[in-house]
Amino acid sequence: MSAELLKTSLSILLQGLLTTLLLSAAAIVGGTLIGLVAAILRTFGPWGTSRVAKLYTELFRGTPVLITLMFIYFGVSYFGYAIDVFAAGAIGLSVYQGAYISEVFRSGIEAVPKGQWEVSQILGLTKTQTFFSVVLPQTGKIVLPPLIGQYLSLIKDTSIVSMIGMSELMHGGQAIVDRVGQPVEIYGLVAVLYFVVCFPLSQWVRHHDRRSLPS
Repeated sequence: MSAELLKTSLSILLQGLLTTLLLSAAAIVGGTLIGLVAAILRTFGPWGTSRVAKLYTELFRGTPVLITLMFIYFGVSYFGYAIDVFAAGAIGLSVYQGAYISEVFRSGIEAVPKGQWEVSQILGLTKTQTFFSVVLPQTGKIVLPPLIGQYLSLIKDTSIVSMIGMSELMHGGQAIVDRVGQPVEIYGLVAVLYFVVCFPLSQWVRHHDRRSLPS
């Protein structure tokens, strides 16, 4: 690969990386909120909402993320509405990853000792106060490593959004390969950029897991 091609390719790929990071941030926020709400409904909600939350998690965990993206992007257009490709990608990834994140939160909520609820009731706290003041902070500490792992999966899933025409990192790499060839070198650069983003997070998870092991 020539120096000029490397310079041009890096410029395009870095623009795509910025889009990937923005899309990842939007989907992480959306997926976390959706997942938390679904976990609360499934754990504490009335029978009807609990069943809906369970159906949601099973439906999206049992289908490919590409189907979700296609359904949102083309489904909205089918009903006569226009949706920006970035919005479609962010919504699709949020809804899809929210199903997995909800299971992470649900496991964390159930891992909090039931005695915490009993002590809180003795102290006069309502169920809502107990959940947000006692249970949720402990849940956050429990679920943080698997949650970061799920975020890593989400970041890598952004590459699939190129299938609906979004100019993120993977799409930028495909465009360069289509124009100049050299797929090994270009996709190698794409892989390096994904690695630069994901490796620090994966190392943090490993470090946290090692610290959590009993000495």
